[in-house]
Amino acid sequence: MHDDLKIIINFKTYSQGIGNRAVTLARLAETISHEYNVYIGLAPQFTDLHTVAQQVDIPVFAQHIDAYLPGSHTGHVLPEAVKATGAVGTLLNHSERQLNLNEIKSAVQRCRKTNLLSIVCADTPKKTVEVAAFHPDMVAIEPPELIGTGIPVSQAQPEIVENTVSMVRKLDAEMPILCGAGITTGDDVAAALALGTQGVLLASGVVKASDPAQALMDLVLGIPTN
Repeated sequence: MHDDLKIIINFKTYSQGIGNRAVTLARLAETISHEYNVYIGLAPQFTDLHTVAQQVDIPVFAQHIDAYLPGSHTGHVLPEAVKATGAVGTLLNHSERQLNLNEIKSAVQRCRKTNLLSIVCADTPKKTVEVAAFHPDMVAIEPPELIGTGIPVSQAQPEIVENTVSMVRKLDAEMPILCGAGITTGDDVAAALALGTQGVLLASGVVKASDPAQALMDLVLGIPTN
């Protein structure tokens, strides 16, 4: 098994990942993570963050944070509040919750000061390098037109992943690079790893699967071992 492989599952706002269903899905992921020694992180909705983080012993991420300091900011989400749930980090700049570069920089800085991990998403190789310059803990390349299609970017547009890896590595030799958009099978994960990434970010391929446990197993067991 790939010891450095990272699989991040975004629950988005799918009904299959709310409340008790979120906990059930998280426990499935925990079992497979421990059994096969694979890093599986989860990003449930804000209302389920505390419950999920307290129920499982695998990394739990928020889907977003705001770079505000504590104060009068009704409706925003502080990194301190996310940290207090037991979560270890957050996604930033997902294509469904985009930020400008200044906001991304500020959010990464706030995460660092709060001891939260940051995974910053980007839609092009150029944008990935721009956000990598802020030194998040991970970056994820996700062309938005392929998100949720079941068509993996690692196979449909491998040059996007290759270019991203090449450009980011010139800036940072160690930062984990994830590949998102259309990831559903172990073959997709294997293709992403072969292009130089360290893992994948996916959502519907697991959360909306008719058998999430089997979908997770396919992601893990479909990867060639060295």
